[in-house]
Amino acid sequence: MPRRRSPARWLVPIVLLACVFAVYSIVNANLLSSDDPGASSSTSKTATTGKGRTVSKRLKSSKRRSRRRRTYTVKAGDTLSSIAVKTGVSLQRIQQLNPKLDSNSIQTGERVKLSP
Repeated sequence: MPRRRSPARWLVPIVLLACVFAVYSIVNANLLSSDDPGASSSTSKTATTGKGRTVSKRLKSSKRRSRRRRTYTVKAGDTLSSIAVKTGVSLQRIQQLNPKLDSNSIQTGERVKLSP
């Protein structure tokens, strides 16, 4: 009499693939929603104080975090064009805002204006 094979031989790989697909779908959906520029990213945290009160703190929204800096501090190896790329301000605009700045002799630690 031949031994019966367990249905687990084919059921386990199918369940494993279903779990992998589910995890992938959830992660992909979260990544897509975080890339959406119109998505609101403000969140809140709650904490309990020693007296049993619950305190809610609201984290800053992405609009506040994306506020443009007014100056840039030059680091070793920086050039005006690399500063323009790093900050997203055009090279012409940096030169306009810093007329006394010589692009050949910028020093580490020097501050460069990025906006008026």
